Amino acid sequence: MANVKFYGTGRRKKSIARVYLVPGTGKITINKRDIDEYLGLETLKLIVRQPLVATETTDKFDVQVNVRGGGFSGQAGAIRHGISRALLQADADYRPVLKKAGYLTRDPRMKERKKYGLKAARRAPQFSKR
Repeated sequence: MANVKFYGTGRRKKSIARVYLVPGTGKITINKRDIDEYLGLETLKLIVRQPLVATETTDKFDVQVNVRGGGFSGQAGAIRHGISRALLQADADYRPVLKKAGYLTRDPRMKERKKYGLKAARRAPQFSKR
């Protein structure tokens, strides 16, 4: 079991995360920085750890992530998706747990495009009777 790496790609909004699971002690590294240093909000750290907590593998794998695009919230969602997919490669028995929690489903919600005649996707110019 020397040098085993499990890979998963996660996506959310404009963010794409490449996730590698390596047998270890539970250290999470995002873009060569510690999770506490990279993600400021505690809720985002919680989102990233959800699949590991659900499968009770928090201290079995080290997580190495390369993530780009989007904001912190989208990146956290992408990392969660990637970790879930990588866990499936590690052990297919985790599938029912992850599927039930909804971590394997790619969130399809994207930013709506701006339409002509409007100031944003739905925001119309201010109306005045006179």
